[in-house]
Amino acid sequence: MNQHFPVLLKEAINCLNIQADGVYIDGTFGRGGHSQAILKKLSNKGRLIAIDKDFQAIQSAQEKFHLDARFEIIQGSFTQLPEICHNRQLTGKINGILFDLGVSSPQIDDPERGFSFQNDGPLDMRMSQNHGQSATDWINRCEATEMIQVFKEYGEERFAKRIANAIIEARLEKPITTTGQLSQIVTKANPAWERHKHPATRVFQAIRILINSELDDLKNGLESSLPLLANKGRLVVISFHSLEDRIVKRFMRDNAKGPVYPKGVPVIAEQIKADFKRPIKAIKASEQEINLNARSRSAILRSFERQNS
Repeated sequence: MNQHFPVLLKEAINCLNIQADGVYIDGTFGRGGHSQAILKKLSNKGRLIAIDKDFQAIQSAQEKFHLDARFEIIQGSFTQLPEICHNRQLTGKINGILFDLGVSSPQIDDPERGFSFQNDGPLDMRMSQNHGQSATDWINRCEATEMIQVFKEYGEERFAKRIANAIIEARLEKPITTTGQLSQIVTKANPAWERHKHPATRVFQAIRILINSELDDLKNGLESSLPLLANKGRLVVISFHSLEDRIVKRFMRDNAKGPVYPKGVPVIAEQIKADFKRPIKAIKASEQEINLNARSRSAILRSFERQNS
């Protein structure tokens, strides 16, 4: 099993601009690499709240940090942040929020989780294995039109129709229940393999995004995070594919513009006050980090700061 390396660790911590007595949220705990680095910079008065859907991540957090009074772990989604902060009287008092999107290395490496097209295992793909439909449930019941749309929209797969038809034909013979089955079907149906990319990559990505409502959760999480931040509070997001990054980039850009007035309203640029500073330039992994951790190759970090209370 591959060792887990938190992606863009130094860059994320720098962008959070951590205050020793501050309150921070790690919205995607994973295996705790970013949380550990945040805790190192906090004083005894500091506080870190971590969230993850994955029960294995919760267990990992409890094992690592159960003796640290500054730390709290919650099983759930970062879309629940408003409720979590309200219940702790922390709305408008958070100094930094981090979202590290995507799937963690331990999840990918564990065949039983069903995320990998390279390791055969049950076709599951749920971040929280006790909730919602699995990839097996979806792949064996959905119609061709839905499958094609999902592959196109979430996987940007140009051979979506051909692959969907191959899946439907295969499931007529027997249900598709393992990652190995699905990977073989997609690989065989894909007529043009991309260099340095497994032919099933886009389809697996699309199904995972659908099963876990990843893009909808991201949009909701970004929007709901804004009222939680204190003055000078930072929002830092690490994304791993163009669909996520496009949402994050547009969100930060639009919120840094300030209110939009109807055309013809006599307002000059100097009079428009935005609640957030323009995001800093996107950060990508260095060649050194990519050599150490190939997963970081596609990572993009974006951040911005609340500039008035």
